Order: sequence, then C-alpha cells, then structure tokens
Amino acid sequence: MTRIANVCVYAGSRVGKSPQFRAAAEDLGRGLAARRIGIVYGGGNVGIMGTLADAALAAGGRVVGVIPRFLEEREVRRGDLTEQHTVPSMHERKAKMAELSDAFIVLPGGLGTLDETFEILTWRQLGLHDRPILIVDIAGYWRDLFRQLERAVAEGFVYDGELRLFERHATIGEVLARLDTLAAPVQAPSLRRA
Repeated sequence: MTRIANVCVYAGSRVGKSPQFRAAAEDLGRGLAARRIGIVYGGGNVGIMGTLADAALAAGGRVVGVIPRFLEEREVRRGDLTEQHTVPSMHERKAKMAELSDAFIVLPGGLGTLDETFEILTWRQLGLHDRPILIVDIAGYWRDLFRQLERAVAEGFVYDGELRLFERHATIGEVLARLDTLAAPVQAPSLRRA
C-alpha cells in the first residue's frame, strides 16, 4: 500500500452563488498541494474547477487536466497545468480521469458534476474499481441528493449497503483529514467499460 498520489476532483464549471463554494475549492486546492497529492480534473479555466486549479498551482501543486476537444474553447483550455490531456469525447474524458486517480472528491456542481459522480459510483457498484469516493456537502449543497438516495433505498431501487459506496463529508478539513488516513493500491485496478 502507498499513499494516495492523485485524486480526481469533480466540480462545477460555474462558481455558484455562495462564496463558500469558491472558498472550499481554494482550500481543497491548497490542502492537496500541501500534501503533495496531485489533482486530476476537467481541465477548464472556469467555475470552481478553475478556482481549484488556480489555488493548487499557486501553492506549488501538481494539476492534471483532461478536456474533450470540443470543450477546449468553451472552458478555456489552460496552458499552465502540470499536464494536459485532450481527448475526443466526454466518455473518454471520464475514463482517463478515473485511470489517473487513486480517489475521487465531489464538490458542488451542476449536471456535469452529477453525471461524473453517478458514473463513478456506478462503476464502483459494478466492481470496476474500489477507490474511495468522498462527497463534500458544502453548506448542505448535496443534502437533497442524499435524501433521494435514501428514498431509492426505501423504495427498493438501491440496496442499503450501496450507500456505503461513498463517504459524506461536511467540510474540506474533514476530507483532507480523511485523505491523510487513506492508502491506495500500488497499481490502480484497470477500468473495464461495460
């Protein structure tokens, strides 16, 4: 077992209304840089994902971007990242981000963040990986998502144990403390696409 080298962070391509979202992204970027944990993210220069990258780079961190070709202009492809991958599609973006990562962190975001989160959760449910997924409920942002998942359990669409596929955290401090305790496999398992 080795320390976690890289985490994939799913985050909004918008900044959101609350300054807490931007502050959380900054704190996470600085905290990961201080721990010498690299960030793998969507590669854009916008929203709180751009804020995350800015903070990590300013603190001397490693930041790897993965962006599909068609989004390069829309999300303003960065030239200052440690490493930048351009891929043909959103599907390949998600697979590449997962391939490069030892764990996953979910910050507030919109449809894209929800898509990425549910896909990585489903991959874990299906046994395609067994890496930690940490959802950060900044200012209660994901509270209703958790309620919906609990409803899905109550209605028989999700097994109760599947709620343990991810961890809930209220603050960036909690997530950083959790990362300090986690170990990751020496070699991440290969990702099989169904």
